[in-house]
Amino acid sequence: MDVKITTEFIKLDALLKFAGVTETGGEAKEAIQAGEVKVNGEVCAMRGKKLRPGDRVELPGVELVIT
Repeated sequence: MDVKITTEFIKLDALLKFAGVTETGGEAKEAIQAGEVKVNGEVCAMRGKKLRPGDRVELPGVELVIT
């Protein structure tokens, strides 16, 4: 799923909430800390990771592309 942002970047936890993958920031934090989130193919444990257009985020059953 493509996620269009209008800013220079979006932080990983905010992206998960913005895209509707998680309902709350707390759920996003838990998924990230549990190692369920990959950024550009690598597991990412940084909630504040800055994502820019072209970055790809994967969770089980979900793939997001920043545009």
